[in-house]
Amino acid sequence: MGQNLALNIVEKGFSISVYNRTTSKVDETVERAKVKENLPLFGFHHLEAFVRSIQKPCVIIMLVKAGAPVDQTIETLSQYLEKGDCIVDGGNEWYENTERREKAMAEKGLLYLGMGVSGGEEGAHNGPSLMPGGSFEAYKNIEDILLKLIAEAYDVLKFIGKLTNEELKNVFEEWNKGELLSFLIEITADIFGIKDDKGEGYLVDKVLDKTVMKGTGKWTVQQAADLSVVAPTIAASLDSRFLSGLKEERVQAANVFKEGGFGDILTDQPVDKEKLINDVRQALYASKICSYAQGMNLIRAKSIEKAWDLKLGELARIWKGGCIIRAIFLDRIKRAYDRNAELSNLLVDPEFATEIIERQSAWKRVVCLAINLGISTPGMSTSLAYFDTYRRERLPANLVQAQMDYFGAHTYERTDVSGSFHTEWFKIAKSKI
Repeated sequence: MGQNLALNIVEKGFSISVYNRTTSKVDETVERAKVKENLPLFGFHHLEAFVRSIQKPCVIIMLVKAGAPVDQTIETLSQYLEKGDCIVDGGNEWYENTERREKAMAEKGLLYLGMGVSGGEEGAHNGPSLMPGGSFEAYKNIEDILLKLIAEAYDVLKFIGKLTNEELKNVFEEWNKGELLSFLIEITADIFGIKDDKGEGYLVDKVLDKTVMKGTGKWTVQQAADLSVVAPTIAASLDSRFLSGLKEERVQAANVFKEGGFGDILTDQPVDKEKLINDVRQALYASKICSYAQGMNLIRAKSIEKAWDLKLGELARIWKGGCIIRAIFLDRIKRAYDRNAELSNLLVDPEFATEIIERQSAWKRVVCLAINLGISTPGMSTSLAYFDTYRRERLPANLVQAQMDYFGAHTYERTDVSGSFHTEWFKIAKSKI
């Protein structure tokens, strides 16, 4: 990632110095620059020499694993920096750590900026999405949600539709020509076509079904709770990661339930492949609308709290270039916020509202089919529940409020009279016995 970003910068006409603790990586980067018309990229094996080579006030872009390694790198770098020098943290860092470091650096007369860099290795070289400021963490979890939704679509098509990897590749390639056109759909199609170079079959079938935890999901769910923002699809994505990590327990559980006649799929019934593929496409798209609605609402709430004054339409535009979540869908989000900058939720934008209504039947068919056959689709089903809850004028929360007032005298409000009320429910109920 860092190597490709450095090459991107030098190819734009800038001279650049690079440093890495692993000297072979420095030499490799220098060699790649030489091959490309001997570009002005200079490698250093010693940190002090690296810093001294940069024009003052120097700007250093740092790509280091989030957490303690960042603090350690800053401490080491600071020994050689002077007042007015700047560190740009291009890693995947929690914004509160960025704010803390910014204040600590300011006390030393140094500048510090958090800047999310997205797009992977290819994006870093050919045009990454650069996100300075506070929006990156929320973006990262839109990415996590989309990955989970795509994985659920794959699960349904593979285990219920019985699609082969070649068929899956063709389906995702076709999807990438329409409303689901995106980087993630594109790479998913590529993955299904890669044969295993160490054995028979396809590589994707040999990859361990245990997702690595990155920390961003937990941060986002915590933020959603702190801000009282509804984000069930984000939470479902995080829970799915936790469950995938319980590989050994899941293997044991599978054996226990198989002995009781409960296999991976509860019943093996024939399905119309073409109809299922079309339904899953619509369910994925509708769930995607809900996931973005939750993500954008979380970003907006944090922007209000921190007075960032973020323009949600502009965020969608920035993400469209070089970013892992880049998609044609982002154009439509930008247009939605262009039409109404104060839009309370993407679901109520006229264009998105029409689209989600049109996909209701297919969405529900997929979720119901998956439930009946024992295939978990927490992202799709939670998104559907989110939509069905959000669109209802009246919810059963009135009963919950009455229950809380009954056992805890928490009071309640009425629909017909303003103010707070308390009723002696127990006395009234027991007086009629």
